Amino acid sequence: MSQQRFPGLSRVLHWLMAAMIIAMLFIGAGMMASLADYHWLVSIHKPLGIAILVLVTIRLVNRLLNPPPPLPRGMPVPMRLAAHGSHVLLYVLMFAVPLVGWGMLSAAHYPIVLYGGLELPPILPQGDMLFAALRSTHTVLAFLLFATFLLHLAAALMHALVFKDGVFESMASMSSGSSGPSEQTKRHGHR
Repeated sequence: MSQQRFPGLSRVLHWLMAAMIIAMLFIGAGMMASLADYHWLVSIHKPLGIAILVLVTIRLVNRLLNPPPPLPRGMPVPMRLAAHGSHVLLYVLMFAVPLVGWGMLSAAHYPIVLYGGLELPPILPQGDMLFAALRSTHTVLAFLLFATFLLHLAAALMHALVFKDGVFESMASMSSGSSGPSEQTKRHGHR
């Protein structure tokens, strides 16, 4: 069985969001570490967070309309469960982190101004205690997203470098359609 590729839009959204999330995590770390650059970083952080929220919505709709290719037949059940669970967690966090951030800013009565001066409406009432709770939640969720992202990266590298089962190539390759058998399959005659 040859490993199919993700549709082109899925691959573009995946890599675009990966770059945005990495940038967002570094910006968030910079906001925590530097008072001098805080306001400048926040001015990037807020619209980037909303862009991630919009893109993850598009990505989820795309995933529902264009399901991912099947995992290799020989993949053990625990690995299948881990793959499914980690993807669910990534999607939940990609929604939750920006939504909690938006709610946090609403509770603090800070506007979210996008490019071109467009201001988003608040999604929660103003309140100091609510702001404090959401700020802590936003931080914890961001760290959880970072940890999940690192696990996802480690799993991708395992598939690419150790298992050589075509899973990594199904998302990494820019060609379309199905790929041929992996090098391991060619050498051993099985998948």
